[in-house]
Amino acid sequence: MAADELLLKHSAAFGQAMLRFYLWDQPSASFGYFQRYTEVVSLTGLRPLIRRPTGGGLVLHDEAEWTYSLTFPPTHPWWQLKAEESYRCVHEWVRHAFEGCGVAVELCPETRAAGPGQCFVGAEKCDLLFNGQKIAGAAQRRNRNGLLIQGSVQAKATGVERGAWETAMLAEREWSEWQPGGSFIAEADALAKRLV
Repeated sequence: MAADELLLKHSAAFGQAMLRFYLWDQPSASFGYFQRYTEVVSLTGLRPLIRRPTGGGLVLHDEAEWTYSLTFPPTHPWWQLKAEESYRCVHEWVRHAFEGCGVAVELCPETRAAGPGQCFVGAEKCDLLFNGQKIAGAAQRRNRNGLLIQGSVQAKATGVERGAWETAMLAEREWSEWQPGGSFIAEADALAKRLV
């Protein structure tokens, strides 16, 4: 989460879209920037409990979940989109990746009721569904530095392997590899200590 926040902070300086995939090494939970810790803490016993730099509700993470983030600088066309449009665009992209893996998924046509502040209990319009069940959601934050979208994919039921899905995601756009330097990692580590 801290690395994503820094990618947003430096997005204008990077000058290009960045896609990052990551895993969870232990069961954890994250909650949206605008949620109150005192309200979220009673919804799950999972720790660590981490505040995301994006909005959205409580997301339970484990080793089977696929997490990604996208950052776009202010010069990118996605930065200019309304929140609903960028949300639809990112899930169209994720949908195409699943279709590239031979699995049919669909965008949720309308919002379905959720539990209080819990992301995967209900579904938002344009979340991704497999056999009627939500398998992917996202949250976003837009500021003068750029646009950050953080997504969670819970695809076990689809039978798709993570590596195949990541390859399909990468095939949708042209990318160049980036490795964070020591100062970026040190800044992310310091920020992470404040987010837990």
